[in-house]
Amino acid sequence: MTEPVHCAWAPAKDPLYRAYHDDEWGCPEYDSRALWEKLQLDGMQAGLSWITILRKRETMREEFDLYDPEKIALWDQARIDKALQNPGIIRSPNKIKACIGNAQAYLDAASTGEDFSDWCWSFVDGKPIIGQLKDYRDGPTKTDLSEALSKALKTRGHKYVGPTIVYAWMQACGLYNDHEITCPRYSAVQEYTK
Repeated sequence: MTEPVHCAWAPAKDPLYRAYHDDEWGCPEYDSRALWEKLQLDGMQAGLSWITILRKRETMREEFDLYDPEKIALWDQARIDKALQNPGIIRSPNKIKACIGNAQAYLDAASTGEDFSDWCWSFVDGKPIIGQLKDYRDGPTKTDLSEALSKALKTRGHKYVGPTIVYAWMQACGLYNDHEITCPRYSAVQEYTK
């Protein structure tokens, strides 16, 4: 029996990448805190490969207080300095400071009663946009929607949320289903609904 053809960017020879592809990438995420965490991870990736983030993700979760915005929003310079000593994370002072500011922006919106998940999903009318990619290399690096969401996030004070980062995050969190149409996950993730 022939094995199904998965998205070419997730090679079977790398079990971490394949597990991320098969179990997580493209599955619609509706939990506000989880969406925010994934946005921070995509911001941390800027200038790096995604496999670097995957390899450091668990250590980063530990260092960043399980990506609890209420805890991160209170970080001071001493806490930043502590984090910068951890070789298991992305040790960029600018990205760490952005994460702190992003936590504060997240909490500011929450204090008005806004649900981050509902707000993000409103950009796609509450349901995933289903792509038709035969080869992921033919897909865009940003869209009009990722540009609009990027602009809205920046207006609220978020950093490291350019339209390319936001588009990658939208794909990862299932706002776009950009699995290749021959990939078995293409149909499978369409079964995840709110």
